[in-house]
Order: sequence, then structure tokens, then C-alpha cells
Amino acid sequence: MFLAALAAAPALPQSPKLTAGAVIDLIKANVGVPWAEKTVDRIIAGLAETPVTGVATTMMATYDVVRRASKAGLNLVVTHEPTFYSHQDDVEKLHDDALYQEKLAFLNDNHMVVFHFHDHWHRRKPDGIAYGMMRELGWERYVDPENQRRFTLPPTPLRAVAEHVRAKLGASTVRVVGDPKLEVRRVAASWGYSSQFPAIPILANPDVDVFVCGETREWEAVEYAADQATAGRKKGLIVIGHVASEQAGMKYCAEWLRTFLPAMPVELIATREPFWSPGAA
Repeated sequence: MFLAALAAAPALPQSPKLTAGAVIDLIKANVGVPWAEKTVDRIIAGLAETPVTGVATTMMATYDVVRRASKAGLNLVVTHEPTFYSHQDDVEKLHDDALYQEKLAFLNDNHMVVFHFHDHWHRRKPDGIAYGMMRELGWERYVDPENQRRFTLPPTPLRAVAEHVRAKLGASTVRVVGDPKLEVRRVAASWGYSSQFPAIPILANPDVDVFVCGETREWEAVEYAADQATAGRKKGLIVIGHVASEQAGMKYCAEWLRTFLPAMPVELIATREPFWSPGAA
């Protein structure tokens, strides 16, 4: 059903010296949805006229990511999540912050450009993040053809579903609410952050056994799921971390970019998970 996912729109004539602006124009031309006037998708750092030596896709343009991208010779970073600590990349209150100044200076000194690619990658058909996550989990045969975020699995204990998700995504800090032995089939996913609504209605839905998300507030969906368990509801919640919950979508983004940038080096520079467990080896 998603066989056309990697089909490329006609690529424009290319040169190894394409500018960042020209690459972004190609992204806009190939993404398959009208470009919105109001969007976070824009250049966050650097100049559109910068010649591109290579493209790095990533889930989040952390300082670690941009340094690794620069070392790899990839000076256009296409990031799904923000660079400067807010969804809108609003830096008004950061001008005097030493870390912000250091990170921005690194980008400028190394002739790097950061392009935020969030809204339109989600609006694409199929949604680039949802498609990449479905594929990484190996759940293509279980997906609802009408909803890329719903899956019907063979009857499986909640613990085994959580372990499958952890192993496939390389997630280091998976947390689970619910009976580990609970047999589940119907999975609903919300990649990235899930707010109180729709998280609570999803958990309350009788057609959902387990809800998988990247992150959610602990006094909202987590408390609700805990109360469901106390009340004897046969429900589960799996929280896998924001990075792990969307990284595969940006892995897929690199593949997609290569379909119309065949002469350009394009590589996923994976965002490292920020959390570690003191009990880990």
C-alpha cells in the first residue's frame, strides 16, 4: 500500500555546488503538499546562499549532531525538531546565553545551514515520520490502511511488545505502565510528544489496548494510564523517548532526499538519546 513511498518527483538539474536555498526549493517541490505560509519549517541558522557540501538529516540538531555533521563534511542539516530549545526556535531570550552563542558561532564558523523540517514532513502522504517508524518496527503487515498510527498485532504480552519496540528502535529508557503479562493486540502510536488530549481519549478508546508515544506529561497520560491499571482496565502505555520515537522517520527522510539529490552526499546523523540509566552497564 505504500509502494509509492519512495517514488521520486522529477529532480531539477543539479550541480555539486547547489546552495542551501536551492536544496530547500527541491524539498518544497518534491514533498507533495502545498507549502504553508505559517510554519516552523525554515532556515534556523546560516544563509540560503551557502554552497552545500552534503546533507545531514537528524531528529534534533543538537550540538553533538552539528559537530558530527561538520566533521563528515555535511553542512546542510535537515532537522525534524528544533535547534535552539523551543518548537518555534525563538531565540529572543537566548541572545546573552553562553551556550547559545557558542553553538551559533560553531554553525557560522563552519558555514553550516540548519533547516527545520517538521510540519511538511508530517503532512506528506504518507507522513514521513509515521512511515519510517512503521518500517523500522517491521509492522508494515499490521498497519491499518486507513491510519498509519494504528496496528493490529498477533496476541502478545505487553512486556514483549515493549521489548520489541526497545530493541528495534535502540531506545535506552523505555518506560511501561500496565500489567507486563497483559495480552495486547491493538496498538495506537503517537510519535513524538503527546499532550493530555489526544493521549487520554486514545487510552480510553475501547479499540486500543496499548498506547505508544515518545513523551507525555506524567501528571496527564501517565497518571491516567496508572489509574486505568488500578481500576482493572486492560490497558498499557509505552513511553519510548522523543528521540527514539521519530528517529527512523528522519532515516527515511535521508533516503527520500537521495531520490532527487543523487549527486549530493546525504546521510542520517542520528541524534543520540539524552538519557542514560545509572543501573546500565
